[in-house]
Amino acid sequence: MKERLADDHHAVSEILKQLLTALDNKDVETSYARLDLLWARLAVHIRAEHLHLFPALASRLTEAQAMIDRLRVDHDFFMRELARAIGILRTGAELTVVADIVREVEKRLATHNEIEENEIYRWSSTMLTEPEQLELLARINAELENRPPRFSEEAWANSL
Repeated sequence: MKERLADDHHAVSEILKQLLTALDNKDVETSYARLDLLWARLAVHIRAEHLHLFPALASRLTEAQAMIDRLRVDHDFFMRELARAIGILRTGAELTVVADIVREVEKRLATHNEIEENEIYRWSSTMLTEPEQLELLARINAELENRPPRFSEEAWANSL
C-alpha cells in the first residue's frame, strides 16, 4: 500500500513538473491542461487517503489523529490553491501569479509527501495485519482507478 501511494505521489509530481515547464514557457493552453490534470489527479489521491487510509489508521492509533488533521489541512490548501490558479487562468492568464501559486503548492507538497511516506504510510504496514493491509490496498487501488490517465507529451499535443 505504501508503495502504491508513494508511486502516485511521483506521478503527481511528474505532472507538477510538466505544469511548471509550461508556465515557464508561457504556454497558456498547456499550462491550463496540466493544471486541470494536476488538480484532478491530486483530488483522487486525496480522496483515497481520506476515505480509506486515514480512517484505518485513526481507528488503531489515537496519536495519529493530530497528524491526520494536519495532512487534511494541507489537502484543503492544495485543492483550494489549485482551484484558485485554474480560475485565474480562465479569466486572464496571469501566468506569473499562477506560477507563484503552483510553486507554493509544490513547496508545501514536498514536505507533506515526506510526512505521509515516512510516517503515515509506514504506520499502515506496522499497525495493520497483512489481511487488513491487503484489504486497504484493494480499496485504495479501486479509488485510484478513478484518476485521469497520465498522458505522454505527444498525447497531450494531440488532445489540445
